[in-house]
Amino acid sequence: MQSENISDGQEERSFIEIARRAQIIECAINVIAELGYAKASLAEIAKRAGISKGVISYHFAGKSELMQQVISTVVEKAGAVMLPRIFAEHSVAGMLRAYIESNLEFLDSHRNHIRALMYISGGARRDDGKPAIDLTLTFDPAVRELENLLRSGQEQGEFREFSPRVMAVTIRSAIDTVSLQLAVYPEMDLKIYANELATLFNVATRK
Repeated sequence: MQSENISDGQEERSFIEIARRAQIIECAINVIAELGYAKASLAEIAKRAGISKGVISYHFAGKSELMQQVISTVVEKAGAVMLPRIFAEHSVAGMLRAYIESNLEFLDSHRNHIRALMYISGGARRDDGKPAIDLTLTFDPAVRELENLLRSGQEQGEFREFSPRVMAVTIRSAIDTVSLQLAVYPEMDLKIYANELATLFNVATRK
């Protein structure tokens, strides 16, 4: 039987186990998006997936671990959409536009995934009231990568002088705000929004 080695030190899993974990994660995303974090119990997720709660417990140590895997899955899926578009460009300005447009394309085509992240971020709390899931672990790397892209544009003479860190945080925040807008205005045309954002930051960065 096929198997895959998990790089984070977990034991080697069979193809069937990997498929089952993926099924549970996708079901969790849809349940959280529909019911919110608090009502998305393991029992409810198991019910929607057509499995027993014990099957989830076999694959995940608890709800917290499952939520972490939901976040990782969304990040990986976003990368699969965005990276080919970004690296197909031949200028840094083109890569920046592709970064923004493909990011919003992902938001548009994976609305449940984004809604689930929002609910996890707002609902998962420890006993002391602090967030149980630290989304800065995904936000900070994204900002650093964007910062490196902007700095590269400056070094190649495409972009004017500015703080790459400030610009990266501003771009990332502008994109992330779209998720909140979608929750209120689901009819938003993200193609128009993406074009406006890409044009705005093209003007903001160019010489």
